[in-house]
Amino acid sequence: MNEFIYYGDASLLKRPKWDNKNAEDKFYKYLYLRKNIAGIHKELWFHQQGDRSWLIVTRNTKNHEIIRVELATEVVKGLDK
Repeated sequence: MNEFIYYGDASLLKRPKWDNKNAEDKFYKYLYLRKNIAGIHKELWFHQQGDRSWLIVTRNTKNHEIIRVELATEVVKGLDK
């Protein structure tokens, strides 16, 4: 069992609203048109064997340097603004 589990691209936390204009197009882009960027990237992680918190880890994919770690709940609050 792993202490931390990787759950993918953190930009997926900003999900389109189903009732927006052009919702179908926005969901298509959200689900299928993702960038695979080499460099600074935000990732979603779960601390399974610790406090069970969800984390947003900003990491450089070129050298694996972790730049920043934030609680996902705090990041999501900022997305609603």
